[in-house]
Amino acid sequence: MTQAIAKTVIIDTGCANLSSVKYAFERLGAEVCISDDAEVIRSAERVVLPGVGTARAAMAALTEKQLIPVIKALKQPVLGVCLGMQLMCDSSQESGENADECQCLGLIPGTIRQLDCKGLPSPHMGWDQLSPVLDANGQAHPLFAGIDKGSYCYFVHSFCAAPSAATIAECCYGERFSAAIAKDNFMGVQFHPEKSAVIGSLILANFLTLTQDDFNGAAA
Repeated sequence: MTQAIAKTVIIDTGCANLSSVKYAFERLGAEVCISDDAEVIRSAERVVLPGVGTARAAMAALTEKQLIPVIKALKQPVLGVCLGMQLMCDSSQESGENADECQCLGLIPGTIRQLDCKGLPSPHMGWDQLSPVLDANGQAHPLFAGIDKGSYCYFVHSFCAAPSAATIAECCYGERFSAAIAKDNFMGVQFHPEKSAVIGSLILANFLTLTQDDFNGAAA
């Protein structure tokens, strides 16, 4: 029997936080499933790329599952969470300065590098404040609709994406870094919305309102 297609599909990357991300969406009434089936992923209305651990291990898992070309070809809204956000960038330096960079998905320009905590404890772990980036019309990215500057979300990371044209929200811990990035239908958050209480639920709810039509012509 053909598997029923959920509107929101969480890619099964084999990482440990899959169930908590799924439950966070289910609390919002979303129809969601976890899958590494290419056709299920392609058929979803929106897709979530979660992740914990290292970029190199996660990219190896996606390669083994033959999902890299599937993810790159997606046209519907795609949300990367924590490591999933980092995987959306060009490369990651987490293997060390003298090691080859790990090549990532190349969906959003940028390189993931060590967060300069400037003497603060590392990793950056716990609740911290967001600053959504506003466009020329004073509007935040749709993912951050209704999210006020100074809202708290839960972070656990020691690597980051530097602020860039792709940044849609910032945070500061020793240095400013991208709390969220986006390009076309791909967007990612460095924090854990599934652990971020009311604000995290609002961000996930915003994601659930996005459809492929919102991004038609975005890459033109």
